[in-house]
Amino acid sequence: MSFFRPVLNDSLIIHPPGFYVIGFETFPFINIYFIFLVFVYVVTVFFNSLVIYIITFNHRLHKPKFLAVVNLALIDIILNTCTIPSMVKIFLVKDNFVPFNLCLFQMFVYYAFGTLESYALAILAYDRLIAICFPLRHNSINTLRSMSCIVGLTWSFAVGVTAFATGIMTRLSFCSSVRVFSYFCDYAPVFRLSCNDYTMQWSVASSVTILLLVGPFIFILLSYGSILVTVFRMKSLDSRVKALATCVEHLILVAVFYIPLITIFTIGFYLRLIDADQRVLSLSLASCLPPCINPIVYSLKTEEIKTRALALLKKIKLAHNKHGNKKVMHGGLIKHSNNVGPICLCSE
Repeated sequence: MSFFRPVLNDSLIIHPPGFYVIGFETFPFINIYFIFLVFVYVVTVFFNSLVIYIITFNHRLHKPKFLAVVNLALIDIILNTCTIPSMVKIFLVKDNFVPFNLCLFQMFVYYAFGTLESYALAILAYDRLIAICFPLRHNSINTLRSMSCIVGLTWSFAVGVTAFATGIMTRLSFCSSVRVFSYFCDYAPVFRLSCNDYTMQWSVASSVTILLLVGPFIFILLSYGSILVTVFRMKSLDSRVKALATCVEHLILVAVFYIPLITIFTIGFYLRLIDADQRVLSLSLASCLPPCINPIVYSLKTEEIKTRALALLKKIKLAHNKHGNKKVMHGGLIKHSNNVGPICLCSE
C-alpha cells in the first residue's frame, strides 16, 4: 500500500512502504561472500574500537594527530555498521525488504560517513603536510583546538550536505518498481525508480560527488606535492627517507579508499565496461574493506599506539595468568586440607 503526501502544486507524491534490495540475488556462491563480510565487520569493530580505547584512555595521546586517528576509527565503525549487518540479514533471514524511512536513513548514513571517510584522509594528509613542511611551527599551527575545529567543520558540512541530498528524495514519486539493484538503499538506483522528474536529484548527486570526494582527493594530491618539494630540498638523504617513511601508511589508506572507487565509477558508470552484477560486488568490496584495513595498516602501526596496544595485551595476559594461578593454588589448598584431616585423627 502506498501513502500520499500533498505538495504546493496540489499534485500527489507517492511513497511506497519500502524497497527490495536485490543486488545479490544472481550471484553464485554468495553465501561465502556474506561469511567473508561477517569476518570483515568483526575485524572492523574490534580493531577500530581498540584504537579508540587506547587513545581515549591514554592522556599522552591526546594530541591533534591522534584526534584525527580517533575520528577515522569512529567513522570506519559507523560506515561498515550501516551496510554489512543489513547485507548479512538478507543472507540469514532471507528478507531483503527495507522500509521507506529506514531506506532514506541508511542512504543518509552511508553517504555522510563515506564523505567523512574521504575528509578524514584529507585531515591526516593535512597533519603530514604541517609536520613535514612546517616542522618548527608544527605545534603552534596544528593544535588540539584547531584540529577539533577542522574535524567539527567536516562533520557539520558532510552531514548538512548529505541531509539536503537525502531530503530531496522525498519529493519523488515511486509508482511502479520498488526493486533497488544494489547492495543497500543506494542513491542513484533509488531515484532512477521514480516516475516523476529526477533531474534535481541527478544534479545534486553529481555535484556532491565532486564536492565531497574529488575535492578532498585533490587536496591530498596537492599536500603530497608540497611534501615532495620540501623533502627534495632536504640536504640529508637520511632526513628525506625518514620524512617519506612517515607518509607510507597514509598513502596506502588513500590508495585503498580512492583507487577502487575511482576505477569502478570510471569503468562502470561512464565507460559502461562492467556489467551491473560485477559493479555491485566490486562497489560493496570497495566500501567495506577500507574501514577494516585502516586500523591495521595505519593506526596500529603508529609507534605510540602500537606500544600501548602491546602493553595492554601484556596486561590482559598477566591478569589472565594471575587469575589462573589463583584458581590452581586455591584447588591445591582444598586438596591439602582434605589430606591433613585424616592424618591428625589417626595420630590422636
